[in-house]
Amino acid sequence: MTQFSRLLALTLLSFPCLLPALANAADADPHPQIGIETSVGNIVVELDANKAPATVTNILRYVDEGFYDGTIFHRVIRNFMIQGGGFTADYQKKPTHPPIQNEADNGLKNLRGTVAMARTSNPHSATAQFFINTVDNPHLDFHGTSQPTWGYAVFGRVVSGMEVVEQINGLPTGSGGPFRRDVPRQQVIINKVKRLTTP
Repeated sequence: MTQFSRLLALTLLSFPCLLPALANAADADPHPQIGIETSVGNIVVELDANKAPATVTNILRYVDEGFYDGTIFHRVIRNFMIQGGGFTADYQKKPTHPPIQNEADNGLKNLRGTVAMARTSNPHSATAQFFINTVDNPHLDFHGTSQPTWGYAVFGRVVSGMEVVEQINGLPTGSGGPFRRDVPRQQVIINKVKRLTTP
Protein backbone atom coordinates (compact mmCIF):
# COMPACT_ATOMS: atom_id res chain seq x y z
CA MET A 1 0.00 0.00 0.00
CA THR A 2 1.43 3.38 -1.00
CA GLN A 3 1.63 6.31 1.38
CA PHE A 4 -1.23 8.02 -0.53
CA SER A 5 -3.41 4.89 -0.25
CA ARG A 6 -2.78 4.65 3.49
CA LEU A 7 -3.62 8.34 3.91
CA LEU A 8 -6.83 7.95 1.88
CA ALA A 9 -7.87 4.89 3.90
CA LEU A 10 -7.24 6.69 7.20
CA THR A 11 -9.19 9.71 5.96
CA LEU A 12 -12.18 7.58 4.98
CA LEU A 13 -12.10 5.75 8.31
CA SER A 14 -12.03 9.07 10.13
CA PHE A 15 -14.69 10.67 7.93
CA PRO A 16 -17.05 7.93 6.68
CA CYS A 17 -19.51 10.63 5.55
CA LEU A 18 -17.17 11.22 2.57
CA LEU A 19 -17.94 7.81 1.08
CA PRO A 20 -21.34 8.64 -0.49
CA ALA A 21 -19.94 11.84 -1.96
CA LEU A 22 -16.98 10.01 -3.48
CA ALA A 23 -19.26 7.30 -4.86
CA ASN A 24 -21.51 9.91 -6.45
CA ALA A 25 -18.53 11.71 -7.96
CA ALA A 26 -17.16 8.47 -9.39
CA ASP A 27 -20.51 7.50 -10.86
CA ALA A 28 -21.45 10.99 -12.07
CA ASP A 29 -23.50 10.88 -15.26
CA PRO A 30 -22.04 13.17 -17.95
CA HIS A 31 -25.52 13.44 -19.49
CA PRO A 32 -28.02 13.74 -16.63
CA GLN A 33 -31.64 14.43 -17.51
CA ILE A 34 -34.10 16.79 -15.89
CA GLY A 35 -37.87 16.87 -16.26
CA ILE A 36 -39.63 20.22 -16.63
CA GLU A 37 -43.28 19.77 -15.65
CA THR A 38 -45.34 22.68 -16.99
CA SER A 39 -49.00 23.61 -16.97
CA VAL A 40 -49.23 22.65 -20.66
CA GLY A 41 -47.11 19.47 -20.67
CA ASN A 42 -43.77 17.97 -19.81
CA ILE A 43 -40.32 18.54 -21.32
CA VAL A 44 -37.26 16.34 -20.78
CA VAL A 45 -33.82 17.93 -21.15
CA GLU A 46 -30.53 16.06 -21.40
CA LEU A 47 -27.65 18.08 -19.95
CA ASP A 48 -24.07 17.99 -21.25
CA ALA A 49 -21.74 18.01 -18.25
CA ASN A 50 -18.73 17.28 -20.45
CA LYS A 51 -19.07 20.40 -22.59
CA ALA A 52 -20.66 22.72 -20.01
CA PRO A 53 -19.58 21.47 -16.56
CA ALA A 54 -19.95 24.76 -14.65
CA THR A 55 -23.30 25.52 -16.24
CA VAL A 56 -24.72 22.05 -15.58
CA THR A 57 -23.53 22.17 -11.97
CA ASN A 58 -25.23 25.54 -11.63
CA ILE A 59 -28.52 24.35 -13.17
CA LEU A 60 -28.62 21.19 -11.04
CA ARG A 61 -28.02 23.27 -7.92
CA TYR A 62 -31.15 25.28 -8.68
CA VAL A 63 -33.07 22.10 -9.56
CA ASP A 64 -32.10 20.42 -6.28
CA GLU A 65 -33.10 23.53 -4.33
CA GLY A 66 -36.54 23.56 -5.96
CA PHE A 67 -35.83 27.03 -7.29
CA TYR A 68 -37.72 26.57 -10.56
CA ASP A 69 -40.91 25.20 -9.01
CA GLY A 70 -43.69 27.74 -9.51
CA THR A 71 -41.77 29.95 -11.95
CA ILE A 72 -43.06 30.78 -15.44
CA PHE A 73 -42.04 31.05 -19.06
CA HIS A 74 -42.19 34.84 -19.12
CA ARG A 75 -40.71 35.57 -22.56
CA VAL A 76 -41.86 33.87 -25.74
CA ILE A 77 -40.84 34.98 -29.24
CA ARG A 78 -42.32 32.94 -32.07
CA ASN A 79 -39.78 31.25 -34.35
CA PHE A 80 -36.99 32.16 -31.95
CA MET A 81 -37.12 30.83 -28.38
CA ILE A 82 -39.00 30.49 -25.09
CA GLN A 83 -37.41 31.79 -21.87
CA GLY A 84 -38.18 31.09 -18.24
CA GLY A 85 -36.94 30.11 -14.83
CA GLY A 86 -36.60 33.50 -13.15
CA PHE A 87 -40.01 34.94 -12.31
CA THR A 88 -42.90 33.76 -10.18
CA ALA A 89 -46.49 33.66 -11.43
CA ASP A 90 -47.04 37.19 -10.10
CA TYR A 91 -43.94 38.42 -11.98
CA GLN A 92 -41.66 38.71 -8.98
CA LYS A 93 -38.01 38.12 -9.85
CA LYS A 94 -36.52 35.42 -7.66
CA PRO A 95 -33.20 36.01 -5.86
CA THR A 96 -30.36 33.91 -7.26
CA HIS A 97 -26.86 32.74 -6.55
CA PRO A 98 -23.98 34.79 -8.05
CA PRO A 99 -23.55 34.74 -11.86
CA ILE A 100 -21.44 32.06 -13.52
CA GLN A 101 -18.70 32.10 -16.14
CA ASN A 102 -20.03 31.96 -19.70
CA GLU A 103 -19.22 28.59 -21.35
CA ALA A 104 -20.49 29.50 -24.82
CA ASP A 105 -17.06 28.64 -26.24
CA ASN A 106 -17.67 24.92 -25.57
CA GLY A 107 -18.45 24.01 -29.19
CA LEU A 108 -22.19 23.51 -28.65
CA LYS A 109 -24.46 25.45 -31.02
CA ASN A 110 -27.80 27.17 -30.51
CA LEU A 111 -29.72 24.75 -32.69
CA ARG A 112 -33.44 24.03 -32.56
CA GLY A 113 -34.23 22.14 -29.36
CA THR A 114 -31.07 23.13 -27.50
CA VAL A 115 -31.20 24.81 -24.10
CA ALA A 116 -28.96 27.76 -23.23
CA MET A 117 -28.41 30.24 -20.43
CA ALA A 118 -30.18 33.59 -20.61
CA ARG A 119 -28.19 36.63 -19.54
CA THR A 120 -27.88 40.41 -19.81
CA SER A 121 -25.49 42.20 -22.20
CA ASN A 122 -22.71 41.21 -19.80
CA PRO A 123 -21.46 37.83 -21.13
CA HIS A 124 -20.84 36.52 -17.62
CA SER A 125 -24.14 37.50 -15.99
CA ALA A 126 -26.15 34.25 -16.30
CA THR A 127 -27.71 32.95 -13.09
CA ALA A 128 -30.84 30.77 -13.27
CA GLN A 129 -32.85 31.78 -16.33
CA PHE A 130 -32.65 29.61 -19.44
CA PHE A 131 -34.16 29.50 -22.90
CA ILE A 132 -35.04 26.79 -25.40
CA ASN A 133 -34.26 27.51 -29.04
CA THR A 134 -37.25 26.81 -31.31
CA VAL A 135 -35.21 27.35 -34.50
CA ASP A 136 -31.50 27.32 -35.32
CA ASN A 137 -30.04 30.58 -33.95
CA PRO A 138 -26.41 30.76 -35.13
CA HIS A 139 -26.17 34.45 -34.20
CA LEU A 140 -26.38 33.36 -30.54
CA ASP A 141 -23.28 31.14 -30.83
CA PHE A 142 -19.79 31.99 -29.58
CA HIS A 143 -17.88 34.04 -32.16
CA GLY A 144 -15.16 35.61 -30.01
CA THR A 145 -14.32 36.89 -26.53
CA SER A 146 -15.47 40.48 -27.01
CA GLN A 147 -18.73 41.44 -25.30
CA PRO A 148 -21.03 41.40 -28.36
CA THR A 149 -19.62 38.18 -29.84
CA TRP A 150 -19.32 35.96 -26.76
CA GLY A 151 -22.63 34.20 -27.36
CA TYR A 152 -25.02 32.26 -25.17
CA ALA A 153 -23.91 29.05 -23.47
CA VAL A 154 -25.71 25.91 -24.61
CA PHE A 155 -25.76 23.25 -21.89
CA GLY A 156 -28.35 20.70 -23.02
CA ARG A 157 -31.03 19.66 -25.47
CA VAL A 158 -34.67 18.64 -25.42
CA VAL A 159 -34.99 14.87 -25.83
CA SER A 160 -38.73 14.65 -25.20
CA GLY A 161 -41.57 17.15 -25.28
CA MET A 162 -40.50 19.34 -28.17
CA GLU A 163 -44.18 19.48 -29.12
CA VAL A 164 -44.80 21.18 -25.76
CA VAL A 165 -42.04 23.69 -26.53
CA GLU A 166 -43.66 24.39 -29.91
CA GLN A 167 -47.06 24.78 -28.27
CA ILE A 168 -45.65 27.37 -25.88
CA ASN A 169 -43.83 29.12 -28.73
CA GLY A 170 -47.10 29.47 -30.62
CA LEU A 171 -49.06 31.15 -27.83
CA PRO A 172 -50.30 34.71 -28.35
CA THR A 173 -48.22 37.22 -26.39
CA GLY A 174 -48.56 40.74 -25.04
CA SER A 175 -47.69 42.74 -21.95
CA GLY A 176 -47.54 41.28 -18.46
CA GLY A 177 -46.08 42.37 -15.13
CA PRO A 178 -43.06 44.61 -15.79
CA PHE A 179 -42.81 43.45 -19.42
CA ARG A 180 -44.33 45.40 -22.29
CA ARG A 181 -44.34 42.51 -24.74
CA ASP A 182 -43.53 38.83 -25.39
CA VAL A 183 -45.41 37.56 -22.32
CA PRO A 184 -47.74 34.61 -23.05
CA ARG A 185 -51.36 35.67 -22.56
CA GLN A 186 -51.99 32.13 -21.35
CA GLN A 187 -49.60 31.87 -18.43
CA VAL A 188 -47.28 28.87 -18.64
CA ILE A 189 -46.26 27.76 -15.16
CA ILE A 190 -43.27 25.54 -14.46
CA ASN A 191 -44.86 23.40 -11.77
CA LYS A 192 -41.70 21.43 -10.99
CA VAL A 193 -38.22 20.68 -12.30
CA LYS A 194 -36.58 17.48 -11.07
CA ARG A 195 -33.71 15.15 -11.84
CA LEU A 196 -34.65 12.08 -13.83
CA THR A 197 -31.26 10.42 -13.42
CA THR A 198 -29.24 9.68 -10.30
CA PRO A 199 -26.50 12.25 -9.57
